[in-house]
Amino acid sequence: MGQILTRNVLIDVIKDLRENNIKIAATNGCFDILHVGHVKYLSEAKKFGDILIVGLNSDKSVKMLKGETRPINQQNDRAQVLAALNCVDYVVIFDEISPIELLKSIKPDVYVKGADYTLETLPEAKPLLELGINIKFVDFVLGKSTSNIIQKSQK
Repeated sequence: MGQILTRNVLIDVIKDLRENNIKIAATNGCFDILHVGHVKYLSEAKKFGDILIVGLNSDKSVKMLKGETRPINQQNDRAQVLAALNCVDYVVIFDEISPIELLKSIKPDVYVKGADYTLETLPEAKPLLELGINIKFVDFVLGKSTSNIIQKSQK
């Protein structure tokens, strides 16, 4: 089972991991209502490193990104569900809309995002590449999204 850590504690853990040549992959998202698309995405993301860190948007940042009716599940609940997945080693909650400051502080070897982005459209691509962080893209499971689940449940 993964651990939910603060950013400062995670930075200390990462120092130890690096001393042991552990390859670190990271991704981020809201993960509001966990579904099969998320699970497959996170399982694929884990393949890029020995450990997987998931940056989880806080309730505050989800509201800014998705609107006042979101999140459906509170950040601590979402973090616990993510940490229970075998492929997730660490979860860290962040308040910013963009994960760039978190990523600059943890400096993963590989940053993983969904294939709905490209290097040209990913806002954090340029600063991460300048830091020497490799960026990989993972395909989504078509038709599987939190927005679709919410829409279907409202019908």
